[in-house]
Amino acid sequence: MTVTLDGTPVSADDLLPLALTNTGHFTSMRVDADGRVRGLSLHLERLVRDCKAVWGADLDTDRVRDHVRQGLAGVTGRPCVVRVTVYDPAVDMVHPARADEPRVLVSVRGAGAQPPPPLRAMSVPYERDLPEVKHVGLFGALHARRTAQLAGFDDALFVGRDGLVTEGGTWNAGFVDHDGTVVWPRGPVLPGVTMALLREHTGPTGHRVAPVTLERAKSMAAAFATNTSVGVRALSAIDDTELPSGHPVLGRLQETYRSIPGEVL
Repeated sequence: MTVTLDGTPVSADDLLPLALTNTGHFTSMRVDADGRVRGLSLHLERLVRDCKAVWGADLDTDRVRDHVRQGLAGVTGRPCVVRVTVYDPAVDMVHPARADEPRVLVSVRGAGAQPPPPLRAMSVPYERDLPEVKHVGLFGALHARRTAQLAGFDDALFVGRDGLVTEGGTWNAGFVDHDGTVVWPRGPVLPGVTMALLREHTGPTGHRVAPVTLERAKSMAAAFATNTSVGVRALSAIDDTELPSGHPVLGRLQETYRSIPGEVL
C-alpha cells in the first residue's frame, strides 16, 4: 500500500491525529486497468458534500484529482482501489471545532476480482452515526462485522430499531422482488455511488425504494451487496435463510455495472 498526504509521503506524526480522534470522511474508488473510474464525478460530489458536513469547509476537486494522480504514480498494479480520506491534522478531542482546514490523504491498494464470491450475512441490530456521510467512524460497523464472522458468517446486515433493514457493514444492500424489480431499502443509509450508478443505468431492470423488514428481506427472490470494491455481490444467505446467488437479475445487474463507462482521472 502507498500513502500520501497532499501529494507527499505521509509521516506517523501526520497520521496521529486521525488515529487518536477518528474524525474525517472518505471515499473509495476502483481504478480499472485502463486508469478510469466508474462514477468518478459522484465520488467527488460525495467528498465535497461530506467536507461541508464534517469540516464546514469547501473542497477543491481539482486538487483532489491531482493528489490521486500523484498517489497512483509509480503504482503498476491495476485494477486498484484508491481511498481518499479528508481530515485535519489540527483536530483534537478538546476543541474539534477549531479544525477547519482539511487535507487530503490518498492510499492505494490492490483490488480483488469482480464480482467476488457470494457472501453470507447475519442480521445485527445497528444504526450508523450520521449515516448520510461516509465517515471514518467504523468501530460500530466493524464490531458488527466481527460479531457476524465469529458466528460463522461473512458480514453483518444492519437492522434499525424500527425493525427495518438498512445496509451492510461497508456496502449498500439491494433485493430482487419476485416480479424481478430491484428493491432498495428505505431508511437512513449511505447514498452509495455503485447504487446510484445502477439506478441511473437501469437497463431492463426496474428499481424502487421501499421499507424492507428483516422478514421481507429473507422472503425476497434474491439479495445482493454493492460498493465500489465489489460491484454487485450476491448474498447467498441472511441468517439461516438461504438465497439463490444465480438469479438472472443479479447477472443483469453485474453486466450493467461492467458496461458503465469509467471517467478519466
